[in-house]
Amino acid sequence: MSYTYQGKVYSIKSPVISISVNKNNVVVTDQNGANLIQFTNVNDSKCFLEWVYQA
Repeated sequence: MSYTYQGKVYSIKSPVISISVNKNNVVVTDQNGANLIQFTNVNDSKCFLEWVYQA
C-alpha cells in the first residue's frame, strides 16, 4: 500500500512489524525496512496512523 504526503510517496508492505511515534515523526518498519515519515503537525500523523491501522 502507498501513502502520499506532501508530494512524497511512502510504500508500506504488509505485514507491518512495528510502528514508533514521536510527536510529528512516525517510523514504520515492514518487510522492506524502516520508513521515517515526518509530518508538519500532529493531526496529520494521527490521520496516517488511522489509515495504517485500517489497512
